[in-house]
Amino acid sequence: MGEFDGLRALVTGGGSGIGLATATLLAERGARVASLDINSSGGPFIEVRADVTDEEAVNVAVAQAAEQLGGLDILVNNAGIGAAGTIEDNPYEEWSRVLDVNVLGIVRVTRASLPHLRRSAHAAIVNTCSIAATAGLPQRALYSASKGAILSLTLAMAADHVREGIRVNCVNPGTADTPWVQRLLDAAEDPAAERAALEARQPTGRLVSAPEVAAAIAYLASPLAAATTGTALAVDGGMQGLRLRPKS
Repeated sequence: MGEFDGLRALVTGGGSGIGLATATLLAERGARVASLDINSSGGPFIEVRADVTDEEAVNVAVAQAAEQLGGLDILVNNAGIGAAGTIEDNPYEEWSRVLDVNVLGIVRVTRASLPHLRRSAHAAIVNTCSIAATAGLPQRALYSASKGAILSLTLAMAADHVREGIRVNCVNPGTADTPWVQRLLDAAEDPAAERAALEARQPTGRLVSAPEVAAAIAYLASPLAAATTGTALAVDGGMQGLRLRPKS
């Protein structure tokens, strides 16, 4: 018996990276899982297609997932995109796009899911946030703004829905070894040096893995965390909280 036996979960952005790792882990631990993405993952779960910027498509996809799963107990709002640059670098169209996906995407999927979650005896929402919400990172102005909004949104959602029996938390990954980070490395003038710099800024000296973030999401979504709501769980190799002395 696993802690997710009998529970039904919807994971957005389940086609790759953290979303795929999360959907796979929840399924392995006994949950019935649906992945909402614009791409197929080939994972051991139901797949529904939608772009989180398309409200009608989201409504249809969430309804399909809930019907096929027989309801919803867990929502993992993981779908998101990145952006690099200072506040001067990204065109306004990119600002609109990133905020539409990263912030309003959570709004659309959550709105469509709430009627189903309200009928659950164990309702949990986990949003994928970032270290960028709590630490000033260079060349991440737009991305940080979107993740800062997600952190505040998580707290507001937790307050709004706690008396409905719906817990809301978020995870704050550090720099994770995901396809988006790999694309940034590929575009760098010296990919090896850029990767070394990203690894060095995390006290553990390495990037965070997608399965490590998935494990944190699974904990927050689990009935074992029934007393936890309105929390941001850092999975960042100590980046936010530790201040190590330089190596001699």
